[in-house]
Amino acid sequence: MSKKKKNEYIAAGRRKTAVASILIREGTGKFDVNGRDLNKYFLSDIQRNIVLSPLKDNLEVKNYDFIIRLKGGGIEAQAVAARLGISRALVKKDETLKGPLKDLGYLTRDPRKKERKKYGLAGARKRFQFSKR
Repeated sequence: MSKKKKNEYIAAGRRKTAVASILIREGTGKFDVNGRDLNKYFLSDIQRNIVLSPLKDNLEVKNYDFIIRLKGGGIEAQAVAARLGISRALVKKDETLKGPLKDLGYLTRDPRKKERKKYGLAGARKRFQFSKR
């Protein structure tokens, strides 16, 4: 069994079917997303901004490495799941961040998921065309 280092913080984030596992440890400020750099995994500036938004006011980011493991869902849902995971890990690291992150809505899990298809219907709610005759 491996021993957990004192300065490691682990958290998880979810959105739709995407799951993010976040590990924050002391380091040089690099981001590892599924073995790739953050800029190579999230190609869009908007997605990168979503992931990095909990760190905007946190100036000590350069002292920590972020290891992010993502599974399932689409790239957008993975970005939001990573944001939730990073926010939760930051709160584990420093409890005083809980208030500001909660006010920004970064600690709230988005519960919306895809609704299941029902029998006798074309989709979750869409019906087949009705014909009187």
